Amino acid sequence: MPIYEYRCSDCGHQKDVLQKVSAAPLTTCPACGKETFAKLISAAGFQLKGSGWYATDFKSGGGAAAKSTGSAESGTADKAAPATPCGSSCACH
Repeated sequence: MPIYEYRCSDCGHQKDVLQKVSAAPLTTCPACGKETFAKLISAAGFQLKGSGWYATDFKSGGGAAAKSTGSAESGTADKAAPATPCGSSCACH
């Protein structure tokens, strides 16, 4: 369940509330009892980090990983692609 931040526009009371996404927003201020309690817009509490998601990540069979291990077994050396943050086939580098 996400945590929402609320503030009363009348008395300024502020509170973080753990509630379901489908729950109705709170409107009554717990401090002053007026109907001026409103949800605030705040930054997300998580960051997406990592290399990303690729269509070939979980496919089995003759993918790129199978081809590279096959050439390593035969003794030929493949040239390594330059390492970029976006991957070896990105158009931005």
